[in-house]
Amino acid sequence: MPEAPRPHCRVTLTENGPLLLEGPVEVTLPDGGTAVSDRFVVALCVCRKSRIHPWCDTSHRRRVKNDES
Repeated sequence: MPEAPRPHCRVTLTENGPLLLEGPVEVTLPDGGTAVSDRFVVALCVCRKSRIHPWCDTSHRRRVKNDES
């Protein structure tokens, strides 16, 4: 019996921020492990500064210099 078609996964690219994925998601890590989230929307870190990688913790925001004088 053929497998039912899978729904599309929506990925949103954000400017200067994480990738937003509609969940639930399972991420395969470089070491072969997996990270799973059942949340409705998941933010994946792309800057690799997050302490909870692969999930975004907004660390990229703290690293931006503020040039206000």
